[in-house]
Amino acid sequence: MENSKNQKILETISKDRKRTNLLKRYEQAFIAYLVQRVPSGISSNMLTFIGFLGNFIVFISFILASKINSWYLFLGVAGFFISWFGDSLDGRIAYYRNKPRKWYGFALDLTVDWVSTVLIGLGFMIYIKNQSSLLGYAFVVLYGWEIITTLLRYKITGKYSIDSGLFGPTEVRLIISALLILEIFIPGSIVYLAAIMITGLFIFNILDFIKLLKLADERDKTEKQNK
Repeated sequence: MENSKNQKILETISKDRKRTNLLKRYEQAFIAYLVQRVPSGISSNMLTFIGFLGNFIVFISFILASKINSWYLFLGVAGFFISWFGDSLDGRIAYYRNKPRKWYGFALDLTVDWVSTVLIGLGFMIYIKNQSSLLGYAFVVLYGWEIITTLLRYKITGKYSIDSGLFGPTEVRLIISALLILEIFIPGSIVYLAAIMITGLFIFNILDFIKLLKLADERDKTEKQNK
């Protein structure tokens, strides 16, 4: 009975979004558990603000680590969890409560995600200080490219997915959190690991772009045949 209820909740909160990320099974089940327990006084907008606050905490953690001690990067790990909590639940709670605002939420989420990405990239640049800080700029550019690809894919196919294959925002948060922890114990490691991560993000973007072009070509052919 409980499994049936959870499955119904999963279907309700996921019906507008296709997920392909590696942790989707566990993540969606956890979200289904959480939406039932979020106090009614907490709205979707409040959760969006909580998610943004988490990203702002990540930004502050870089500054504190730069000015005081690298142990403040642990604050960034906490910030990413807060970010995941707010960002993952804001839209899902609206569907669970049967109060969805699809386009309002779509516009708000994308804007907040972009500002958050810029803040995290800026925080990284402040922390690194030397030429390697350009990796923070590269992260912002490449993540912005992925956002554009997501929007174009939605426009072309009518299907919205925030994931790039097996990797989605949750996996990215976990990877960056791991980088922050390693940096605390192995100073300087974040530069090399960030370079590897950004290289991987670049490759994923190229592959997603190629897939996007194929989808666009298929739609062109379909529309031409239907004329």
